[in-house]
Amino acid sequence: MVADNAGKTLQRAVFLDRDGVINVEKGYLHRIEDFEFLPGVPLALRLLKEAGFLLVVVTNQSGVARGYYSLETVHELHRHLQSELVVAGVTIDGFYICPHHPEHGSADSAGECNCRKPLPGMIERAISDFRIDPTRSYLIGDKLSDIEAGRAAGCRSLLVRTGYGAAVVQSVPQDVTIVDDLPAAARFILGEEIS
Repeated sequence: MVADNAGKTLQRAVFLDRDGVINVEKGYLHRIEDFEFLPGVPLALRLLKEAGFLLVVVTNQSGVARGYYSLETVHELHRHLQSELVVAGVTIDGFYICPHHPEHGSADSAGECNCRKPLPGMIERAISDFRIDPTRSYLIGDKLSDIEAGRAAGCRSLLVRTGYGAAVVQSVPQDVTIVDDLPAAARFILGEEIS
């Protein structure tokens, strides 16, 4: 058990990219009617939650900066995702969104930020908000930027082959665990917890 300076126990978490990990990658997904879980995702999330992990979504949503959809539209999609998961007996503990893009958008959404993956800003904010121990936590993503963000925050990173994952497998550092999908990632994590 790990405690912080105040003696409080730090929690374990699984940080999850959204598109291509939780749901089918559809390119700037923002319409609820286009949302579709990847196979086995709700059950995998429930198993992780039952094992004591917080579930935290960390998602780049540059479609906001590009003007394709609003931040409120992203929140609506996340409310839908959450309501679908409730039916499966699980909930996401937190959603962290980067609406920025380095070259597109208004003064509020363009330019440099510390939250857009591969930077670890969203993960670091969640670590602070939920009192998470990154050394006992994981990030699951389908892009190199996800993997880099997780590593920069001190988490163990896993790449899934869903979404963009299959296209970047050859570019991933050798010490990164590669799995087929989120259910396989959950099995890997739960297997590590047992051993």
